[in-house]
Amino acid sequence: MKEFHVAPAPDDDRLTEQVTGIDHHGQPAEARVVMERPLTLFLNSQEIVTMMTIGDHPDCMAVGYLLNQNMLLPDDRITAIDHDQELDVVVVRTERRTDYEEKLQKKTLTSGCAQGTVFGDVMESFEGVKLPTDAVLKASWIYALSRKINQRPSLYLAAGAIHGCVLCQEDRPLIYMEDVGRHNAIDKIAGWMFLNDVSADGKIFYTTGRLTSEMVIKAVQMRIPILISRSGFTAWGVELARQANLTLIGRARGQRFLCLAGEGRLVFDVDPDQVPEESRRVQRKGGDVEY
Repeated sequence: MKEFHVAPAPDDDRLTEQVTGIDHHGQPAEARVVMERPLTLFLNSQEIVTMMTIGDHPDCMAVGYLLNQNMLLPDDRITAIDHDQELDVVVVRTERRTDYEEKLQKKTLTSGCAQGTVFGDVMESFEGVKLPTDAVLKASWIYALSRKINQRPSLYLAAGAIHGCVLCQEDRPLIYMEDVGRHNAIDKIAGWMFLNDVSADGKIFYTTGRLTSEMVIKAVQMRIPILISRSGFTAWGVELARQANLTLIGRARGQRFLCLAGEGRLVFDVDPDQVPEESRRVQRKGGDVEY
């Protein structure tokens, strides 16, 4: 698969709008801001959740959400996905009859932006997951992915206030999704993988956001054994990663990164002193931006 098979669309006018205000000198100023809209998800005839999202890839996000909440099973057959843009509704229809009324009463708000949710039985399935022990992560891949992803044109560089998640293989970014909540972005990738029959074998997950318990749980749910971020960690995220034998890499910038779980998969194939430091500023339309 080629690099960036799916990539952000920073020039899509449906995802941002121009607003006016004043700057720190009291002078008129304009800024692009990310759009936020509700999307209500139904599984067959049952309303599941209303999510705040930028609105792209609603089919992928709906399917990925259901997968990561164990409401959609890996062998389920989806018969239709109906999206009504005017009503802000997406309906996933399956061959199997579903009823999650009791499950919907047992949910936990996570630390994810825009309030992600994790339902009670997700942790039960988490404990039974066995991640592949033969997965490998070369240090050179970390440096290459960080450079390619951070300098890719994106909504984050255009407008900020957004998170990105990227499915990768070795040093190649494959699928790059963004949203106002990192849980939305990771759900979009999970849904895309399911709808396109893409296996987690040999894959790496990269996120621009914090390595929280939610990010670890979802990576493990997706059977992806390596999770990388340019941001930091939470203690529970580290604890869960160690429990699941997930390789957890954070603070990945320039020559530096920190591994707090699953270090046995790391292969140090390059001298970090030979890796050029990454610029914290990249060029974009309208001027440089720091990331």
